[in-house]
Amino acid sequence: MAGRRDVEESVAQVVAAWERVEMWSQAHAPASAALLRPGAGDVEIDAVEAAIGVGLPPPLRAWYRLRDGIDAPGDGQSWWPAGFLPGGQGWYRLAQLESAYVMQTRDWDRTAGLIPISCAPDDMWHGLYIDARPGEPSYGNLGRWVVDREPEPVPEMTQGWPLHAWLTEIADALEQGRFLIEPDGRPDEDTWPALTVCGGLTWVAPGEEPQVPEGRILLDGPR
Repeated sequence: MAGRRDVEESVAQVVAAWERVEMWSQAHAPASAALLRPGAGDVEIDAVEAAIGVGLPPPLRAWYRLRDGIDAPGDGQSWWPAGFLPGGQGWYRLAQLESAYVMQTRDWDRTAGLIPISCAPDDMWHGLYIDARPGEPSYGNLGRWVVDREPEPVPEMTQGWPLHAWLTEIADALEQGRFLIEPDGRPDEDTWPALTVCGGLTWVAPGEEPQVPEGRILLDGPR
């Protein structure tokens, strides 16, 4: 596991990166920003940790202290703004995290310690997780879960993307209006931020046919 100074630095980077993401979203994707819930308190986080028997890595805990995921859109409102994380993912609130973790470890017989943090709003059978197994090289890093196959790190064939670095790259991509760049410097040109006409943020592969019913605008430079 990382030393105390490394942990403090990664937590500080989560806070700084998320402030940038949220500020950008409030200015350019207000429908997505409006779904963000107030931050969770330590008592709420402690209760979830006790319920699942796993401690949240400090950067993940810090992220939930800033915001407790998102609320579902109201009746009659578009679901597209909910998928504002890369991959069109909707961020779990703590109650959803707990429920998804119990389901995956109990019913799907998945590895304990991989904490699901999101799913695609229109497809609840795949999403992202954070590795919360102390001592593992991938501790605190991002991965992908899918209902019909074993979890895998993101990017593939790596130890996973550290949460603080992933959020920082999201902030950079939004501010610069470009695709994500993976930790090894490779461009992920299939993960590009776009704005929906209804005021939401989503992430798309530019060459694919638009799936957003009300249209989308691909970012192509700073905003």
